[in-house]
Amino acid sequence: MTVVAPFGLSVRDEALEAAVQTGLAAVEEGLLEATKSDVPFITEAAQHLVRAGGKRFRPLLVMLAAQFGDPHAPGVVPSAVVVELTHLATLYHDDVMDEAAIRRGVPSANTRWDNSVAVLTGDFLFSRASNILADLGPEAVRIQAQAFERLVTGQILETAGPSEGRDPIDHYMEVLSGKTGSLIAVAGRFGALMSGASDSTVDVLTQYGERIGMAFQLADDVLDIASESRESGKTPGTDLREGIQTLPVLHLRAAAERAGLREDLELCALLDGDLTDDARLGEALERLRVHPALAQAKRDTIRYAEEARTMLSALPRCAARAALEGLCEAVVVRTG
Repeated sequence: MTVVAPFGLSVRDEALEAAVQTGLAAVEEGLLEATKSDVPFITEAAQHLVRAGGKRFRPLLVMLAAQFGDPHAPGVVPSAVVVELTHLATLYHDDVMDEAAIRRGVPSANTRWDNSVAVLTGDFLFSRASNILADLGPEAVRIQAQAFERLVTGQILETAGPSEGRDPIDHYMEVLSGKTGSLIAVAGRFGALMSGASDSTVDVLTQYGERIGMAFQLADDVLDIASESRESGKTPGTDLREGIQTLPVLHLRAAAERAGLREDLELCALLDGDLTDDARLGEALERLRVHPALAQAKRDTIRYAEEARTMLSALPRCAARAALEGLCEAVVVRTG
């Protein structure tokens, strides 16, 4: 039997399959329970994205990390609910900042209602996550608080942009480490910690989570340009059209500044123009797909995936380790 996890990962072990499926089902129930309110409108708004689905990558990582201790320990499922609630809350806020119209195939909360409702709903989810967290002890509260600080810092750095003289690519990696890597690192850490795994195992799975989180985010950057379909869950070129400076674009701009080749400068000018026009967007995608900048972004993505895999060498060989290694392989497949 096979449980299909995010990004086409297959866990080919019956015992692990059962554990993961049971755990994720419990997380789903926990998410619905945590988003209930005595006020029906709040329940509707808070469950808007929960019911829209999603990859549930963070809870999956919690479940896999918990296999290195007692996966049935009482704190495992609640900690996975906390991480996913935090992630969902950031999506409500992100959609307001980005003026997004669609999220997970449904109208974003700010579109369906308004910005105020979206922001307050995100705050509501943060409060529910904190309430659950309080039962997990002061160490868990501190871990979450530190990760949340990193997450917000990453968002602020993205908004502010690189400081004068700062390498835009280094700045971008710092942003992603805060915005994405921090919370996925917590997923690995909570799973191991709540299951009673050793301190060294907790450290390994925390570092693994940070790196695999970076790898998947960078893979999305690559797929926004490289994919011919909706492999990444959104229409190819979405980031380009919205003017988001992803890693391939940053590599292109660095090359243009370094060598000043006419073709690179022209492509930069095209990206700086109006990409709401389908023909212009199509031309930009076509030219980026054959540019060395995309190949460099793929190499960077794979490097993070390989770093994540290397971290796992300190863990005992088992089905859970094989599944975590499978996530690293999935990154390579996605960017291929």
